[in-house]
Amino acid sequence: MSKKYIIGIDGGSQSTKVVMYDLAGNIVCEGKGQLQPMHTPDADTAEHPDDDLWDSLCRAGQDLMSNFTGDMSAIVGIGLGSIRCCRALLKADGTPAEPLISWQDARVTRPYEHTNPDVAWVTSFSGYLSHRLTGEFKDNIANYFGQWPVDYKTWSWSDDGEVLKKFNIPRTMLFDVQMPGTIIGHLTEKAARATGFPAGLPVVCTTSDKPVEALGAGLLDDETAVISLGTYIALMMNGKALPKAPVAWWPIMSSIPETLLYEGYGIRKGMWTVSWLRDMLGESLIQDAKAQNLSPEGLLNKKAALVPPGCNGLMTVLDWLTNPWEPFKRGIMIGFDSSMDYAWIYRSILESIALTLKNNYDNMCHEMDHFAKHVIITGGGSYSDLFMQIFADVFNLPVRRNAINGCASLGAAINTAVGLGLYTSYEEAVEKMVRVKDVFMPVESNAKRYEALNKGIFRELTQHTDAILKKSYQVLHGDLENTDAIQSWSNA
Repeated sequence: MSKKYIIGIDGGSQSTKVVMYDLAGNIVCEGKGQLQPMHTPDADTAEHPDDDLWDSLCRAGQDLMSNFTGDMSAIVGIGLGSIRCCRALLKADGTPAEPLISWQDARVTRPYEHTNPDVAWVTSFSGYLSHRLTGEFKDNIANYFGQWPVDYKTWSWSDDGEVLKKFNIPRTMLFDVQMPGTIIGHLTEKAARATGFPAGLPVVCTTSDKPVEALGAGLLDDETAVISLGTYIALMMNGKALPKAPVAWWPIMSSIPETLLYEGYGIRKGMWTVSWLRDMLGESLIQDAKAQNLSPEGLLNKKAALVPPGCNGLMTVLDWLTNPWEPFKRGIMIGFDSSMDYAWIYRSILESIALTLKNNYDNMCHEMDHFAKHVIITGGGSYSDLFMQIFADVFNLPVRRNAINGCASLGAAINTAVGLGLYTSYEEAVEKMVRVKDVFMPVESNAKRYEALNKGIFRELTQHTDAILKKSYQVLHGDLENTDAIQSWSNA
């Protein structure tokens, strides 16, 4: 096969990353556009300022193309992936009627409220970006997760009037939808000038960020779990059928058309908590790292590797951003003594991420009566050997890291390769484009220690701390049980 290149777009909460791949899954060049801090005037509001989502994609595209030295005619397509559970309210011409609403905003947990007469379209972030790229009012159905009138059986919008009424979005305000891996349109001249991408390229829709990351990780069987380390940390396994009434997990649409993933509970602002600590340490950490010719993260990992597993009882509750129906929850660190410094705090955060996900995984797998045999870890946190080993020890399973571990953009490229007929199947594309870098095996003594720490201690920690936090919330905010907003969120 002659040399061909695909551009994969990975739209996130903090930046837009754009990566060009060849058909063997090798990175040709990369570009990145940082997003501005979100507008958060209160605890319930999280909006992207200005036209930041589009602007960051344009910056990432220009950055990418400035690093490309190959033949422009060899670029054959663009795969568009973007973050889920967000909401874009657009005017009739497709421009924003209001600031784009993040998944961290309480409004996306409730049905749409039509309070602005300028709003003609209600769509996802990928819908907004697909319109900016192609001029079409089309999107992929698999990015509509949450408060959207989706029929999972037909992979289309529901035609049930009661469902449309429940979510309060008329069909006329929804984009036309297509399967992941289909061409949604072609890059316009205007979009080409803004992004630097060649005009006329086919734009292929993928799905939301987590399922496309699972595809980029190579998740094809039902014996593997994928953990995506991002601002939201997700836990996914392959699914076979729509469940009736799951409790500890739920079905989501895969990036492979008409297939499902099962997703367990994750961690909101999971890896953000790691960044929070790094940024809190500030200039002191930066200077210490420079003195040892390390990155700040490298120094944190080096020092934390000397801390014993279990951190001598230092534990972290990762409720830095909780669900709207649990406003009393807060992040907690418990178990300090005078011998501990920031390396202990850092390792405690890593261990608590792994332990929280292990408990969510256990709840999910016990309910399904099916367990994985190995785990794939993706995302920036997987660069840490320490974190990978902690996951292997906590899960007591082999944990795999791929050569491309920030793999949402790779999943978008795989969707595009299959959608354009460059590979005949997803199995063939994954075989050609996804490669394992290394595997971390559990250390028996560490696994036993984590199991003992988790059982009856970490697993039950919030049962005790939540009771205290509820009392604090009642003192500061009034009667928790009778708060109307909390009740409406719970019902939703």
